[in-house]
Amino acid sequence: MQLRSLIDRWGAPRGPVLQLDPEAAVGPICTDSRQLAAGQLFVPLVGERFDGHRFLDQAAALGAQAALVQRERAAAVPPGLLHWLVDDTLAAYQHLGLLHRRSLQAPVVAVTGSAGKTTTRELIRAALASLGPVVASSGNENNDIGVPLTLLKAGSESAAVVVEMGMRGLGEIDRLSRTAEPDVAVITNIGTAHIGRLGSREAIATAKCEITSQLNPAGVVVIPAGDPLLESALAQVWTGSVVRVALQDDPGAVSADLLGDWDDQRPSLQVNGRTLQLPLEGRHNARNLLLAVAVARHLGIALSELEQLTVAVPGGRNRRLQQGGLTVLDETYNASPEAVLAALDLLAAQPGRRFAVLGSMLELGESSVELHRRVAERAVERGLDGLVVVSGGAEAQAMAEAAAALPRLAVVDTPEQAADPLANWLRSGDVVLLKASRGVALERLLPLLPPLS
Repeated sequence: MQLRSLIDRWGAPRGPVLQLDPEAAVGPICTDSRQLAAGQLFVPLVGERFDGHRFLDQAAALGAQAALVQRERAAAVPPGLLHWLVDDTLAAYQHLGLLHRRSLQAPVVAVTGSAGKTTTRELIRAALASLGPVVASSGNENNDIGVPLTLLKAGSESAAVVVEMGMRGLGEIDRLSRTAEPDVAVITNIGTAHIGRLGSREAIATAKCEITSQLNPAGVVVIPAGDPLLESALAQVWTGSVVRVALQDDPGAVSADLLGDWDDQRPSLQVNGRTLQLPLEGRHNARNLLLAVAVARHLGIALSELEQLTVAVPGGRNRRLQQGGLTVLDETYNASPEAVLAALDLLAAQPGRRFAVLGSMLELGESSVELHRRVAERAVERGLDGLVVVSGGAEAQAMAEAAAALPRLAVVDTPEQAADPLANWLRSGDVVLLKASRGVALERLLPLLPPLS
């Protein structure tokens, strides 16, 4: 990207322009004054609790190449700092991400969904590794700041870019799609996460399908087969290619373009006569792997390249820990109803006695009580040996009523309080699942689990 592209977008810069070379490259783009280095383009972002414009003096002193500045903060610009005045620095930052994305030769894959986004992102990253260096979102870089940040990390050596797209309301994924202009879009599922904000699964499906708003017309959407809600929402906005995936015994298998036969004993996935080792446990991850396989095949990767994938997921997701004689399934990072149900199914497949610590699932609105009740009912159906509920109010009451048939049941207010009943219940050889929404901070329980031997 050259400075000329900024001039074309925002006009002539202000400041010491006599030495400006419009053909010069835009320096690395930085939004964090703590990491700013000489020659970088500084973009001060504004949030509820911060304003990067406070650090324009520091940016100038460090030798920033230039800065983008919101018009109402023009007075904060120190003398001698080359700068452009823009209406909104966040929108400008997203446009910089778009300009950089358009300079890339690498395909861009975008991933969204109600559950499994991060896991699927990492599976796709691994599946595309044979192409060369893959740049992908890390941590929670799935929002208005994170998506352009991921795009800006890619360079001429990058073979592919994988961006995760999250949302909490309508219009957000549309904005991210306009920044990334993806070549491939993946929708993992349509569930009930954020239903409290959007009001219905239909609205959630509409929001997720915004990923196609700037999808390459020659690109493809990869989805799980057999979801009429997703199919209906997608048909309203996308007329291009769709690849549907399913496990052989899924209800939607008959309409699938790519089928997999999951063997939970090995664990592995049979696809078109090839045996792919499943790098992450559980049926839900077998389906997520199929989504990644569909992306890889679309980008020209043979199944033989996918037989032994190595995947590292961020902490608190799909993590199996051994603490003495206790096995811990650490799913503390976040939780939606669908993800909790899948985790309970995985727990039920483990040998030995099985326990769960389930915390509140947030942003479920009027459906919250019923959805909490549903996950507690699944705990009973799967024959768990005990359940600790970390919640309060009507949700806790609903879960306690639904799980009353379990041999061991406790309801507590905080993660730390969950340690007491577990200390009385657990013995060597047991397995315990920990899962809750991010706001519960259920990871605080991990160091308090009993040291069994």
